[in-house]
Amino acid sequence: MWLTMWLVVLGAAQDEGGSGLTRIDGIRVGHHTLEERPTGCTVILTVDGAVASVDVRGSAPGTRETDLLDPINTVERVHAIVLSGGSAFGLDAASGVVRFLDERDIGFDVGIAKVPIVPAAVLFDLGVGGKPDIRPGADCGYKAAEKATAGKIAEGNVGAGAGATVGKSAGSARAMKGGIGSAAIELPNGLIVAALMAVNAVGDVIDPATGEVVAGVRTEDGTALADARKLLRSGALIRGRRGRNTTIGVVATNARLTKTQANKVAQMAHDGLARAIYPAHTPSDGDAIFALALGGWSGDVNLSMIGALAAEVTSEAILSAVRHAESIAGFPSAAELR
Repeated sequence: MWLTMWLVVLGAAQDEGGSGLTRIDGIRVGHHTLEERPTGCTVILTVDGAVASVDVRGSAPGTRETDLLDPINTVERVHAIVLSGGSAFGLDAASGVVRFLDERDIGFDVGIAKVPIVPAAVLFDLGVGGKPDIRPGADCGYKAAEKATAGKIAEGNVGAGAGATVGKSAGSARAMKGGIGSAAIELPNGLIVAALMAVNAVGDVIDPATGEVVAGVRTEDGTALADARKLLRSGALIRGRRGRNTTIGVVATNARLTKTQANKVAQMAHDGLARAIYPAHTPSDGDAIFALALGGWSGDVNLSMIGALAAEVTSEAILSAVRHAESIAGFPSAAELR
């Protein structure tokens, strides 16, 4: 009964029209943003299950259940993905999503119970807002799951993007506001590939189409973009602190993929991250991308095409994150520095 009532409500939300990741039928996204300081969590629900894998490229990841997503391991489908601020403390947000799904009898059927499969990844935002003891917990995850909708996705300073910052290659004093963003590409044949990215990078965010820096490390007086590429070529050292950054996200498709194919899509999506963030995958970042396959589209799978599109939407979602971001104390937005 719980599940039936819940799906009726979500069905009404679907009529409002999705955006980005929610363009794919079967995906719902919810944010919860804490009021005490800029931080929060974002939940991607796939209550009917989605084939999933992950690829982690940064050297300072904070994750949960990523070993389960290795193609050699047994469980193929997940019921939610959680992205959270709060560093390792934020992994507790996944516990709230597990409780939310358990109350609705959603999970991997083991005979005596249904166990919700909820992988998660976190980013470091404890230094933003001056109250590092305020972190997303289980309650944050539960509330984000309650808010999940198949409608338009809020972007910028919400959920896991609330305390995200970018451009820390010269230290956090010259950084700018990051955020969370989403994008989708739909082909004439009905194939959809989409992404949702929480952008909290050491590096600058760069528009691959123009090569121009959109947000990143500022000049010493803080009034303009310094361009990390130029700083690096001048011999300036990258001073981003280890483990204090990270870009995390989800790419998804309505195609039918195996777990191994989903893993390849996650790998290829990182090409889009590296195009839009410079430098990327550093020892100070924990960059991780999950891949989901919902299977609602029955066309022939061209894995090279889906992976290439995943890279494209990853770049677009990263750009959308910083373009929708709003300034907070100490961290101007891309719009403010324009």
